[in-house]
Amino acid sequence: MGPTDAGSEVDDAISMSDAAVCADRTEPQRVPGEPGLWVFLLGDMVVFAIMFVAFLVDRAKDPETYRAARESLDLTVPLTNTMVLLVSSLVVVVALNHVRAGTFTRAMWGFAGGAACAVVFIALKSFEYTHLVHEGHGPGTDPYFMWLFILTGVHLAHVVLGLVVLVVLMLRARRHEASEGSGRVFYEGGTCFWHLVDLLWMMLFPLVYLVA
Repeated sequence: MGPTDAGSEVDDAISMSDAAVCADRTEPQRVPGEPGLWVFLLGDMVVFAIMFVAFLVDRAKDPETYRAARESLDLTVPLTNTMVLLVSSLVVVVALNHVRAGTFTRAMWGFAGGAACAVVFIALKSFEYTHLVHEGHGPGTDPYFMWLFILTGVHLAHVVLGLVVLVVLMLRARRHEASEGSGRVFYEGGTCFWHLVDLLWMMLFPLVYLVA
């Protein structure tokens, strides 16, 4: 092989590399998960937004009652649950990245970590409910505690559903099920739902527990 042939092969390799880079840049961007899932997620957010507005309107009618009730709360459990959900979102993102990379064992442990965080959240919330009722702050005590149980209860139902989703994702990753095409869409959809659970809590927590 002469110098001319070697130079030609190098030029061809560079051209192919440039073409691959251009192809990556021109690949159309897409929304993760199924489009139908996003309709559900946005609809769910609208429902929560309506409940938040109803809570604010009701609070404006009797701000002193709401203030006194809010100040009687111990924020240890809600703050801990906030950190738990933040950690869960992080490990679920890491798990999804491992799915995309094809490293299913690490993805399985990531989804398992997210599921463990969901279990911790549920346990802490159950403890908080028990403590509130024991202290005489049940749903029928006053309007504030009624809304607290309604809003956090609906969110808790989402956490339970999210736990089921994360367990399913963990089992799929354990079986090394497809990470391309419809398989990847399933992983992405489950991850997006869990992020919705986290996002709703990040709006609910300051609104119910902190804002005067």
